[in-house]
Amino acid sequence: MDLIVNAFLFVFNSALDVAPIVFFLFVFQLFVMRERIRNVQQVLVGFVFVTVGLGLFLVGLEQTLFPLGRLMAQQLTNPEFLFELTGHIGDTLVWQDFYWVYLFAAAIGFSTTLAEPALMAVSIKANSVSGGAIGVWGLRVAVAIGVGVGVSLGCYRIITGLPLQYFIAAGYVVVIVQTAMAPKMIIPLAYDSGGVTTSTVTVPLITALGLGLAEAVPGRSPLLDGFGLVAFASLFPIIAVLAYGQLSVIRQTKPVAVDEEEELPEEDKHAL
Repeated sequence: MDLIVNAFLFVFNSALDVAPIVFFLFVFQLFVMRERIRNVQQVLVGFVFVTVGLGLFLVGLEQTLFPLGRLMAQQLTNPEFLFELTGHIGDTLVWQDFYWVYLFAAAIGFSTTLAEPALMAVSIKANSVSGGAIGVWGLRVAVAIGVGVGVSLGCYRIITGLPLQYFIAAGYVVVIVQTAMAPKMIIPLAYDSGGVTTSTVTVPLITALGLGLAEAVPGRSPLLDGFGLVAFASLFPIIAVLAYGQLSVIRQTKPVAVDEEEELPEEDKHAL
């Protein structure tokens, strides 16, 4: 019963959030564009689907993904579990003892990114616009690797308690250097990749993981240390995609050994 009430409240709140958008679009269409709205019934049904979908999505986050992230973090940082792996116990635990957390964070970041609908759409469009020069799977895997590394490094920051700004500043220094060296075609796509990957699938899970980890590790504050994983998940895909572009250029410009006879034009062969 509580779940039904919560679902109704989430749907109602989603309707309130969507209402200004609907109002603006209708007013703009009728009074600025001065055109009637075609297929009004379909448009209204679409807005209803959007509203209900957003509400149910928020219910799913609240009831499933956030608790799941906290549970995963608690289990991975359980002293008994870490003692079985390391032989250390209690206050003797050091950051190296949490390597299972880093591996799990990298795996969850990689897998959720591959399932990100926004990334799929961008990859398909990039492949189409570039005439196949940018591979769909190549781009998706590059972004997923970046997110995996970023989330893992973010978990390391939470466990060690190091300042977030140092990691982000160092990361953007790397991005600036890569931007000066990467092919121009890949730069805008790389910068967009950080945004498209932090969407409906990835953000809820890694946010829950960060908050759960900050709650489970002694001396960490969920408010001060629990947030920040999304920043890592946005930054490192840029680095990964720029590196993907640079490696593609290096691979294309690699010299290929051919016969001298094949290299020469036909007229030059006769001249010889």
